[in-house]
Amino acid sequence: MTEPSENARAAALALSRTARMLERALAHGTAPALSLSDYRVLTAVAGGEGRASRLARRLAVGKPSVSASVDSLVRRGLLARSAGAGDQRAIDLTVTAGGHALLVDADRAVTALVTDIASRTPDPSGTLAALAAFGTALEQRQTEIAAHHAERRA
Repeated sequence: MTEPSENARAAALALSRTARMLERALAHGTAPALSLSDYRVLTAVAGGEGRASRLARRLAVGKPSVSASVDSLVRRGLLARSAGAGDQRAIDLTVTAGGHALLVDADRAVTALVTDIASRTPDPSGTLAALAAFGTALEQRQTEIAAHHAERRA
């Protein structure tokens, strides 16, 4: 295996530091405070991933972690559970009105942070475009991994 480039190392470090900064932005930019994990669950459900069983794969985290976030969000009235249509064992999730309102505040907080950081680069628009492309690549990678796991189970 080849050694990672200096840019790859620096990018990985920047991403790990950004995670903590996003946590702080959510803690101070939302009321009630929202964790990064809860934000990820809310955005996934708001984006159409309403099946609890698929959230862990989509978010690339363990099922216990997603279950804890979902339980917390339901208790706080930000998510609602319902029986899955056509499958009694499935649980569908929806974002409540309160969840949508909090998500608007959370999106503002994290977007302001990312925009501020990008504004400090030589090409702010290019940086934001590259980060958006990185997000698309993350989704593609997760889809490929999920397909590979499904093939192995079949």
